[in-house]
Amino acid sequence: MMLHEPSATAGEAEMLLFALERSRAQFAWKAGGLDAAGLRRAQPPSTLTLAGLLKHLALVEEAYTIDFTGKAPGPPLDVPEAATDPEWVWRTAADDPPEYLYELWHGAVARSRAALAAALADGGLDQPGKYRTDEHGVAPNLRRLVVDLHDEYARHVGHADLLREAIDGLVGEDPPLS
Repeated sequence: MMLHEPSATAGEAEMLLFALERSRAQFAWKAGGLDAAGLRRAQPPSTLTLAGLLKHLALVEEAYTIDFTGKAPGPPLDVPEAATDPEWVWRTAADDPPEYLYELWHGAVARSRAALAAALADGGLDQPGKYRTDEHGVAPNLRRLVVDLHDEYARHVGHADLLREAIDGLVGEDPPLS
């Protein structure tokens, strides 16, 4: 996916979406094109792998899709263990073939992207999310949800960067322009 820089005077929603899409593109580049061995390779002492990150971020994207739509979860959150076992994503990713992991993440991103676009068109960033609430029963607005989703990527793009460099030496900040 080729990103187009927004203008220096772009609005809030355009800038937030650009930041999120840039982080998604960076993650896709760092996690992309690997075989099972590459996806499963950890950098000790950590047990974190790109396979685990792909499945985890698919789960995160699906959780935000629920916040954007209020609808029942899709994959991978539609698996009962996803709700009951916090380590399920990380543990099971090692057994998943690369094609499945890539498809799972890309599908979750596509659903999340479409759900967010529809929500923004139907009320903008100030509207409350449709699922999660804080301890006082207040739903965060879409602005907060997009920032939180971007923060999740920001944290994990750094992990993916280090893991990928250890796997095959791939370095850099942004995917090459294609």
